[in-house]
Amino acid sequence: MIWLTWRQYRVQTLAALAALAALAIFLVVTGFQMRDTYDSTVAGCQGGACETAKDALVAEYKTLSYYVTALLIAVPGIIGVFWGAPLIARELEAGTHRLVWNQSITRGRWLLVKLATVGLAAVAVTGLLSLLVTWWASPVDRITLDRFSPLLFGGRAIAPLGYAAFAFTAGACAGLLLRRTVPAMAATLVLFTAVQILVPFAIRPHYTTPERADVALNALGMAPPGSDAKPVGAKDGWQGSDIRLTGSGDNARVTVGVYRPGDWVVSDPGPVLNPAGKELRGAEGCADPKVDPLECFARSDLHAVVEYQPADRYWSFQWIETGIFLALSGLLAGFCSWWLRRLA
Repeated sequence: MIWLTWRQYRVQTLAALAALAALAIFLVVTGFQMRDTYDSTVAGCQGGACETAKDALVAEYKTLSYYVTALLIAVPGIIGVFWGAPLIARELEAGTHRLVWNQSITRGRWLLVKLATVGLAAVAVTGLLSLLVTWWASPVDRITLDRFSPLLFGGRAIAPLGYAAFAFTAGACAGLLLRRTVPAMAATLVLFTAVQILVPFAIRPHYTTPERADVALNALGMAPPGSDAKPVGAKDGWQGSDIRLTGSGDNARVTVGVYRPGDWVVSDPGPVLNPAGKELRGAEGCADPKVDPLECFARSDLHAVVEYQPADRYWSFQWIETGIFLALSGLLAGFCSWWLRRLA
């Protein structure tokens, strides 16, 4: 069975390895170039020149980093569509499964070998690519400190391995249920895309209870709305941005976004609170559209409550998410085994 599975998927496997090798050469070459630039301009810089050097490095590689990261996120979906969906659907469509089942091989063994052999290859290819991309992007990631963003979190470290396992088994289940290759491929793509949108925004923020911080606004360095100016570092590393003035008169209100490099703020820009903990409204100081909120914050005793996930939880989140997707893969594989026994 292993030899037969290899014969069926040798073209896809060799094509994937060739693409991985070509991409690896590109990443290694540009990765060393990026490191040379980082070592010569950023590593030993001081003062204002350091910020300029960091901005220049990020600007040079930011677009390329997005493309490479997006490719890594897409790879599990591609594997699910082109490896997972045809795995069983093609056999059922062509009727070749009956020939195998009439031999000494049971349905369970047939399914296990297919899922294990091709699935492990899919996870291995994704893992190697993830290792390369994580190494390649590390100089930029050290500067931006934005590993929790949806794009970067899903395109770094071990999370892509879980995505690949899930996409592959989801494709196999779709093929088993639909019994047609093309509809199974379409269903796999839709499911994987939906999960990749749902998890970062609806599920990931709740892996652990977020921390809460009460941030005094008079300690924040704020950047005006629409300004290119960078906010100045504040007490405990908190910085402010995204000031929003809405309404007028008694309905006037101001909200402010607070963040700290490396942390993941999970609360939306929140209301400005007075010392009693009540939201500032109407024409009270900073809620008055006629008053510059930046000046108001600087001389006030106002504050904002922030919910965030600390930067040191990054690897915990990576393991949790990878474990969730591997568990889903196991459930899908178990479902495939159960459903296969029900087929006539």
